[in-house]
Amino acid sequence: MRIKVCGMKYPENIDDIAMLQPDYLGFIFYEKSSRFFNGTIPKLPSGIKKVGVFVDATIEEVIEKVEKYDLDLVQLHGEESPEFCKELGGLLTNTDRDKNSEIPACAGIVKVFSIKDHFNFEELIPYESVCDYFLFDTKGKLPGGNGYTFNWEVLKDYPSTKPYFLSGGIGLEDVSKLAEFLRKQESEYCHAIDINSRFEIEPGLKDSGKLEVFEKKLIDLTRPDRF
Repeated sequence: MRIKVCGMKYPENIDDIAMLQPDYLGFIFYEKSSRFFNGTIPKLPSGIKKVGVFVDATIEEVIEKVEKYDLDLVQLHGEESPEFCKELGGLLTNTDRDKNSEIPACAGIVKVFSIKDHFNFEELIPYESVCDYFLFDTKGKLPGGNGYTFNWEVLKDYPSTKPYFLSGGIGLEDVSKLAEFLRKQESEYCHAIDINSRFEIEPGLKDSGKLEVFEKKLIDLTRPDRF
């Protein structure tokens, strides 16, 4: 199972977490967030993809960050419309664009949807053709990092085949629950587990020891020979 560690902020901490080889590292480009990133991303080991998180940013702002940080994925955490996603996706994947452009041709789009106890999956339909992934997070006061999980049973009704990230307050104490979820049919298209606030010493500073324990326990509990 792939893991995304979101809300990275401090270069030395980024290096420490990168040594654990998560599949994705997330950087939040939303100034109101306590995890707002405005620094330099150190060179990462091959295989770790960089995800830029945006909340109702302009297309120009997103493109600027994609170019500056060589982002692999763009995560849209606001009220971005399908039309916005389509226009942005066209710019990210247009091979006929200005040859001087530094936009990575592989940059994809992750659209976030917030869930609590219920969700109308018809909301996904307009985004099916303009996004590469969905991400399901907990509905709360903040756009993300609220620190508690939503009801994963809602995903029993997931109607799509598009891969999704499972997010929202996942912590070390949720490993057994998570392993159980990953054995269920509704996890078939779960692409990655997204973790953030429950592994922090302070906003943006991740506890590498706690994260290492989480990874090892999750790997152990999802081994094929356990079933």
